[in-house]
Amino acid sequence: MLIPFILGSKTDMPHAERIVAVLSEYGVPHELHIASAHKTPERVIALVDGYNQRKDAVCYITIAGRSNALSAVVAARAVHPVIACPPFKDKADYLVNIHSSLQSPSRVPVLTVVDPSNAARAAVRILALGEQALRETIESDIASLRA
Repeated sequence: MLIPFILGSKTDMPHAERIVAVLSEYGVPHELHIASAHKTPERVIALVDGYNQRKDAVCYITIAGRSNALSAVVAARAVHPVIACPPFKDKADYLVNIHSSLQSPSRVPVLTVVDPSNAARAAVRILALGEQALRETIESDIASLRA
């Protein structure tokens, strides 16, 4: 079980750290990579091809702002689910850039989650489909949320 992060830029690291903090609460392993779909597409493809060889559960989280081709490039090549969690500086940045994450080409599924904490939790729930202990932890979290 693994969550690979692919960040479009080093400047996206603070956003990734917010997600990593939640993953750490669940003890879910992750790996961080910086690879731009525009500047280093061959690196993105090599990363995805490597993860495609894994037999355990994988769920990507991609972090790229502005023109978010990264998430779609990963999803077009990956056999595992992809969650885009784009960073936004402010509301104006959000309004201008959200559509590049939401609109993927046909047959290239990318889930988009704006809140970093929820992106982490969504990835954990996807991985929990095949991990009973993780599922039980999520069930406990849901029970405490309801209490």
